[in-house]
Amino acid sequence: MLWQTGKEAGDLGQGVLITLPENLKKIIHIIEDAGFEAYAVGGCVRDSLLGRVPKDWDITTSAKPPEVKKLFRRTVDTGLAHGTVTVLMGRESYEVTTYRIDGIYEDSRHPKNVEFTELLSEDLRRRDFTINAMAYNEKSGLVDLYDGRADLDKGIVRAVGDPGERFNEDALRILRAFRFSAQLGFDIEEETKKKAGELSFALKNISAERIREELVRLLISPHPEKLYELWQTGISGVILPELDLMMETPQNNPHHKYSVGEHTIRAVCNIDHDEYSEEDLTILRLSMLFHDMGKPACRMTDPDGIDHFKGHPEVSRDIARKVMSRLKFDNKTRDRVLSVVLYHDLRPSMTIPGMRKAIHTMGIDTAKYFVAVQRADIMAQSDFQRKEKEERVRVTAEYFGRIKENGDPLFIRDLAIDGNDLKKAGIGEGKRIGDILTYLTNLVLDRPELNEKARLLQLAMAYRPDYAKKAEEMTGRYKPGAIVY
Repeated sequence: MLWQTGKEAGDLGQGVLITLPENLKKIIHIIEDAGFEAYAVGGCVRDSLLGRVPKDWDITTSAKPPEVKKLFRRTVDTGLAHGTVTVLMGRESYEVTTYRIDGIYEDSRHPKNVEFTELLSEDLRRRDFTINAMAYNEKSGLVDLYDGRADLDKGIVRAVGDPGERFNEDALRILRAFRFSAQLGFDIEEETKKKAGELSFALKNISAERIREELVRLLISPHPEKLYELWQTGISGVILPELDLMMETPQNNPHHKYSVGEHTIRAVCNIDHDEYSEEDLTILRLSMLFHDMGKPACRMTDPDGIDHFKGHPEVSRDIARKVMSRLKFDNKTRDRVLSVVLYHDLRPSMTIPGMRKAIHTMGIDTAKYFVAVQRADIMAQSDFQRKEKEERVRVTAEYFGRIKENGDPLFIRDLAIDGNDLKKAGIGEGKRIGDILTYLTNLVLDRPELNEKARLLQLAMAYRPDYAKKAEEMTGRYKPGAIVY
């Protein structure tokens, strides 16, 4: 059935068909047959009108929770106090929420109480943005009381009613406005944006987990450049003051033409949204957000007026650790990002052995992201030595590919022998075994052909500590940040 509003259709939605899932239609029909109203509502309607496949379908109804529970055999009491019952239909689940009016918000996030109502109009009036305040069913078509369809057509995120009231009710809506803007590529309506900035202080009342969730969604969206608007409106000063400090830090250096902050945002945008899985995109864009966060603290200006940022990878990693702890990131994401940040400026020698040693130093998980990070960083710099830098990244990618294809040994675990083999051969035990394995690894990084059991045992038998020192010097273990731009 075509959606309809009772108004002349605009460019968006002309001939658009909203196809409701069969199970959702069944739920709506069961509720309607019992004498109540029921509609698909919110983001699923918005996404359908945009021609997207909704991830979730929510239902709003005039039936109260006990009445909903009576109509369906399998339900879960998701949030009865707020009118929500989850209805299980086959292997799918749908949240069914009673029309409601929210009471007074006392914590900038949750209403003190809710009041159920039989009016769909009252339920839509309490929602955040016009594009999320539309409802639909096959009987009535589209119910669009706040011109959400028109705002979709114009590409605008606009608060329902008074934006000040909406943000005072729930401060998280401030970040949601920018997140939707980034995900959809929409502009934020001026009064909505203005009030978001003016009331951003209330974000201090929002949990770190919620802040993190919205920030990451913005960051991995098709338009992470919306970070710039968070700074312009003063919002980043509340949730990520480190970004403000970067925006205020110039880079008077031939390799750069932007402030640290603008360089950072451009580097984030240089990680292609469509090239990576969501997990890898998250790691990469977080890494680019943090990679130069230590530069303000490391900035030194020489007598010629040139800025230098010696040691910034280590400082950036330390700051990133504090920020990610503050925002309660999970350990796996945190550890991966911190490692990428630490090694983002590593400069391997342009040889296959040099590349093996770089991967050995970084670890395989970090090496996975290394080329993308370096490329994104370079693209956000000035044109100074651009060709040379791009060639370095090209060679790095080529050599990394060869090493992977050849299955070259890179770590102790890749050796053709292990500690048990050394013990059986009577070569040593305890710390000496560890020292020998490290020594052999350093040799194999230079000459993978040595990675045969008999040859390694022979080398192990001839091991002396001074050999190990020489091998490590030959390997040239890399320290991050040797060359900084």
